[in-house]
Amino acid sequence: MSAPSWMDLLGYAAASLTTASFIPQAWLTFRTGNVQGISLAMYATFTIGVALWLGYGWMLGAWPIVVANAITLVLALAILTMKLRGGRRG
Repeated sequence: MSAPSWMDLLGYAAASLTTASFIPQAWLTFRTGNVQGISLAMYATFTIGVALWLGYGWMLGAWPIVVANAITLVLALAILTMKLRGGRRG
């Protein structure tokens, strides 16, 4: 097995930062249950987009894309489910 290329390392760095940037908002939403300020249309579109990126990364065998989008998809689906169920009103 060869060492990761610079391109892979760049991909992992980008994936780590973009996924990590999503975690504070997800944590706040899970902790408070408040989804009032979340747009259903935006979040549904975002979640579908993340799922498509995951599929794209899978087909390419681009593991930075796969790992980052798999984590983000789980979080986004959880928040979208909370939004669809109504969440707390704040």
